[in-house]
Amino acid sequence: MNKILVTGGAGFIGSNLCEALLERGDVVVCLDNFATGHIENLLPLIEKYPETFSLIVGDIRKKEDCEKAVDGVDYILHEAALGSVPRSIKDPFTTNEVNIGGSLNMLIAARDAKVKRFIFAASSSTYGDSKSLPKVEDVIGKPLSPYAITKYVNELYADVFAKTYGIEYIGLRYFNVFGQRQDPNGAYAAVIPLFVKQFISRQAPNINGDGEYSRDFTYIKNVVQMNLLAIETTNPAAVNQIYNTAYGERTTLNQLAAYLKEFLSDFDPEIAKLEPTHGPNRIGDIPHSLANVDKAKELLGYNPQYSMREGLREAVKWYWENLK
Repeated sequence: MNKILVTGGAGFIGSNLCEALLERGDVVVCLDNFATGHIENLLPLIEKYPETFSLIVGDIRKKEDCEKAVDGVDYILHEAALGSVPRSIKDPFTTNEVNIGGSLNMLIAARDAKVKRFIFAASSSTYGDSKSLPKVEDVIGKPLSPYAITKYVNELYADVFAKTYGIEYIGLRYFNVFGQRQDPNGAYAAVIPLFVKQFISRQAPNINGDGEYSRDFTYIKNVVQMNLLAIETTNPAAVNQIYNTAYGERTTLNQLAAYLKEFLSDFDPEIAKLEPTHGPNRIGDIPHSLANVDKAKELLGYNPQYSMREGLREAVKWYWENLK
């Protein structure tokens, strides 16, 4: 049994990680300031695991909150961040303050507490303007947004801390993660929950551009698997590495909308009649994203269990039950 800190544990990915860790018997500490996370994601865990789950309401920008959270911790899953390319373009200062300043605070706290391993959420946005497909970890381009810059700096800091202070780290470059508990509300909602919410309301979603931009949409349970493997690995070659965290399959936005119509029309046949509209491309978006996951398979034993369609069908069922 390990004691594991999940920063941003009230968020979409963080709460799924907390749940998976608690189910397997770990002691879990969640640090969150609820800037983007929700207490509703944690209430079932607080009730079900009163002895092994604790919540610290705090901010990674505050050194003392980070120090409190790492006390006695074996591993850190650092998920806390301000996501969203558009948010970072509108407010680069706060994105930088949270994603770089906050992550540096966590690295320092991890170093001082002698945490066994620092596992953190990196991002596929780091590939920037690189046109090569599929994306391979050691070939990146120039970042296209303030958000992308902050996530790349996280990788650089982790590498320096490993070389300078001996910290073990693993960085997971998430590719368009989706699934249960992903928030469809707010100005910066991810595309899948936003489209689902619109379809459920019998509104035709608006697709940025011609809909042929593509993404390696990755179901949350594959992401949970990667995090657990990052904790468990005893392979010396696997640590102090960055890994693509994806399924390895590309889906266009037009295909995504078609899949959602197909799955949601099982619940409401009227949804099948809705035709998406199209608007301008979004500033800072990369045209295509597709991951090569061979490195994770080789070094971590990664074996993603859910294709995009399989994960989407499961996620749609959850959204139908929780949004309508």
